[in-house]
Amino acid sequence: MQITPPYLMFLGDVPDQLAAKTAQGIVDWRPEWCVGQIRLPGCKADLRLPDMSIADAAAQGVKTLIVGVANAGGVLPDHWTDVIVAALNAGMDVASGLHTRLGSKPAIAETAARTGRSLFDVRHTDQSFATGKGHKRPGLRLLTVGTDCSVGKKYTALALEKDMRARGLDADFRATGQTGVFISGRGVAIDAVVADFISGAVEWISPDAAPTHWDLIEGQGSLYHPSFAGVSLGLLHGAQPDAVVICHEPTRTTMRGVKTPLPSIAEVIDLTLRCGRLTNPAIRAVGISVNTQALDEAAARTLLADLSTAHGLPATDPIRFGVGAIVDRLLLEFPLPATVGA
Repeated sequence: MQITPPYLMFLGDVPDQLAAKTAQGIVDWRPEWCVGQIRLPGCKADLRLPDMSIADAAAQGVKTLIVGVANAGGVLPDHWTDVIVAALNAGMDVASGLHTRLGSKPAIAETAARTGRSLFDVRHTDQSFATGKGHKRPGLRLLTVGTDCSVGKKYTALALEKDMRARGLDADFRATGQTGVFISGRGVAIDAVVADFISGAVEWISPDAAPTHWDLIEGQGSLYHPSFAGVSLGLLHGAQPDAVVICHEPTRTTMRGVKTPLPSIAEVIDLTLRCGRLTNPAIRAVGISVNTQALDEAAARTLLADLSTAHGLPATDPIRFGVGAIVDRLLLEFPLPATVGA
């Protein structure tokens, strides 16, 4: 699919900033594509973009309305339809990362057909996947895993790609969620793949590669989350990671959307390595990525130092402090030929 920028980000009436993480991710990594935002009354998210009407956005040359929301179940509320229909009538395409297909709403489907505009359901793919085979394939792979969902797995993988490429290393971000697909222009929304084919889909997005090539695979959910553990496990087995980075948000006590207590970082490392050995017996942890947004800088630095000491791994906030220490550890664990990255 070819989604044309610039974008107008539609946030609906989401209850908090985290519910707009799809839009926020696009703004953070592709700011040059994002012209403005449109919000309904009661919306509690703000991308710090100009608030625009559909007419304003059309006058600014916007080509695509992005439904930039990640809500429970990926549903498209009926009362959002009017905004989407207005965007189509104004000459915009519409792209969504929700599970609900845009065309399942009659008014949207009819307007798109009448206006000749395109509807992009990024979470859905026409690609057919085989079941995972579990055979070790050439190339190197890193998977970001989490103590919970929405803790920075995508941002960590993107930050690693940026740092590694800056050092001359051969590395590619591999998107497994709708936001990552919007950012990278490729990938598969793994949580929309039929369960039997999850590991096969991950093998497909991270195929055979050169011995020194790194695929940086975006993790999803958590092995400890009662809602999403199945996706996380299939992704782990399909990724066959040589290395994993554990992602964490330190202020939570329960997992997002449920009452299950948050696991410790040590528990996540242990379970990830035990499960991951099924398809890669040499799997190892190389770092800890922490979202310290809720902490001041002194508290963040203290926490990261304590975590590093406790686990014997580099710990950092990729947005605040970069991922250089994790890349250093990666190169120590997986030394490359002297001519590579020189």
